[in-house]
Amino acid sequence: MKNGKIGLGLIGAGRAGMIHARNYRSSVPHAYIAAVADPCEENVQSALKELEIEKGYADYRELLEDSEIDAVIIVTPTKYHCEIAVAAAERGKHILCEKPMAMTVSECELMEAAAKKNHVILQMAFMRRFDSAFMAAKAVVESGDIGDVVMVRSNTRGPSIPKPWMYDIQKSNGPLAEVNSHDIDTLRWFTGSEFRTIYAVGGNYRCPDARADFPDFYDNVILSASFENGMQGMIDGAQGVLYGYDARAEILGTKGCIYLGRTQERGITVCRSDMRKYDEFTNSWKFLFKDAYLEEDIDFADCILNARQPKVTGHDGKMAVKVVNAGNESIKSGQIITL
Repeated sequence: MKNGKIGLGLIGAGRAGMIHARNYRSSVPHAYIAAVADPCEENVQSALKELEIEKGYADYRELLEDSEIDAVIIVTPTKYHCEIAVAAAERGKHILCEKPMAMTVSECELMEAAAKKNHVILQMAFMRRFDSAFMAAKAVVESGDIGDVVMVRSNTRGPSIPKPWMYDIQKSNGPLAEVNSHDIDTLRWFTGSEFRTIYAVGGNYRCPDARADFPDFYDNVILSASFENGMQGMIDGAQGVLYGYDARAEILGTKGCIYLGRTQERGITVCRSDMRKYDEFTNSWKFLFKDAYLEEDIDFADCILNARQPKVTGHDGKMAVKVVNAGNESIKSGQIITL
């Protein structure tokens, strides 16, 4: 570490990557961004200018050889996560990995094994666990105020049309991975249990360009589940909804219910003379979970400084990937999948 501060390398300088980078540039004590790596030269140059740093690499392997780097943030397409994480662990770099953790459970296990062997921290970036409302809801559940949890429902719906590379389920694992990984983790967290059975249905309603070459692609999905402890779960996910970014959850208990998530960009509702009321629907996960990202990044630095295990581990990432794979199998086969 340089002057007692953790030197971080950002691998993947796109939208999500730059959220982490901005946090570490100015808002996380005892940590700083030392370098970025991205195969897109435009991304690298833009990041260097904004972060006011000098070291940018086209190849992440060069970043890993930089002695100033103590830890990395992996924010690349999912299919590269395993390769990068294993290489980082072998060079003694701690790892904060964005979701989804990897493409398969076996890849997740390789990442876990590499981190354990090389004594580095592997933290999964499920930022909703650091959101103040989600944490408050978890405390209410544990207090017993709503009785025993019966069912957890979670949805994530995004306004954007998927990137073309996402159309190939074999390369992206589909919206269950790209959109609903957070929902899967939300269900695991609030039930305190693992998925037992899964039934999912998907369909392509908004992406006509994908239908001819990628008939298996879906932009809308519904997943129902049972859990090992007898609880129930439901997830719905969608891409290209246009109306805004919509992330909400409900925890139903034997004596009450918790509603989670806000949809307004600003805390104002306007009532007009046409007898209608208007408010602005939030259009970005970057706004909705801004504070949660910061708390997640602070926690990662604290884990490194105090040599403790993260609140969200590689195991959590692996179990989400397991559910994604089972959900895609259920969509394809039309069958209930037992885990």
